[in-house]
Amino acid sequence: MKLSTRAVLAACAALLPYASATIFYAGVAESGGEFGAWSATSEVGTGLPGRFGTDYAFISTSGVDAMADKHKINLYRVAFLLERMCPLSYGLGARFNETHFEHFKESIDYITKKKGAYAILDPHNYMRYNNPSSQPFSGSVIGNASDLTAATTAQFGAFWGELAKRFADNEKVIFGLMNEPHDMPSSLNLANLQAAIDGIRKTGAKNLILAPGNAWSGGHYWTKGGAEANSNWIHKLVDPLKNTAIDIHEYLDEDFSGSHTECTQDPAKNLAGVTAWLKEHKLKAFITEFGGSNTTACVKMLNDLLDYMANNEEYIGWTGWAAGPFWGSYSPCCTDQRQLGSFEPGSKAADGGPSLYDTIWVPVLSKKIPSKLQWSGISSVNGGELTSR
Repeated sequence: MKLSTRAVLAACAALLPYASATIFYAGVAESGGEFGAWSATSEVGTGLPGRFGTDYAFISTSGVDAMADKHKINLYRVAFLLERMCPLSYGLGARFNETHFEHFKESIDYITKKKGAYAILDPHNYMRYNNPSSQPFSGSVIGNASDLTAATTAQFGAFWGELAKRFADNEKVIFGLMNEPHDMPSSLNLANLQAAIDGIRKTGAKNLILAPGNAWSGGHYWTKGGAEANSNWIHKLVDPLKNTAIDIHEYLDEDFSGSHTECTQDPAKNLAGVTAWLKEHKLKAFITEFGGSNTTACVKMLNDLLDYMANNEEYIGWTGWAAGPFWGSYSPCCTDQRQLGSFEPGSKAADGGPSLYDTIWVPVLSKKIPSKLQWSGISSVNGGELTSR
């Protein structure tokens, strides 16, 4: 059948969104650097400083190797605690525990210099500091002037200035400003993020920055919440280098918590608002946390979510939640407390059966890793040259 010129043009136009969309960075969140601080009694200081390699650790080099060599990922999001980097006796700011920092830097260097991948630095603190004993709710909100025990916005900016200065010569580093701010004024979240951006750029660091929203940085909620909605605030951030992307989390269960086995939330429908907002403000985004169980519905919705990012140019990167050296048979996501293991290569469920690495990472997420990713050049909201490994 011969198509009319109008039909050919219409068909080409329909393909344009897919053709112009590019995932530059794809990988996994490494959870473990925030371990060892939980307390059933919320006792302040519990698990601090903790024993590196026993109570907490950042990565397993063998796990990083497997993900890079077998699955060809180019991105790892590495969690740490502010209270270990900046002990309570120092306070949040530019003075670090140097032994702890060296452990963290060793992990980041392994990812970026040994494996040639990119690393997101992830202070896993929910925009809180001074008591991680019962995260995500313990600790004082950074910048809360009515809380005399809270770290200040200026201290948060000083912390990021110091951390950025130490990694400014590593083009493979990405600065993830904070994991999941929540239950705070959005104006304060904005002020804290701006102080961090200012602190980073004053060092001369040109690396990509990831800025999270309030309300757990949930994509489904981005345009909701009235005056507090992230859509009213986060685009006001000013980066003189225009190298800041938006950090979004999106789980697929009934309450978007990532704790339930069943997936019921359609990602395309729930991300429509934030995607339109990104497009309106000419912004790019990463989804740095998402996951699902091994049910039929979850497998379908995870595929849908990954396809949605691949088909919408506003999304340039993702990390699945989660791998890490200390999960063992425990599950970081989406199992209603059943112990099915994690995305860590070689992990097993509590009964010795296949883990989420076997049932979700390998057959679902790894199949959506683009054959070509960015492997060289500074981390950038504009991406870089795409090559295969």
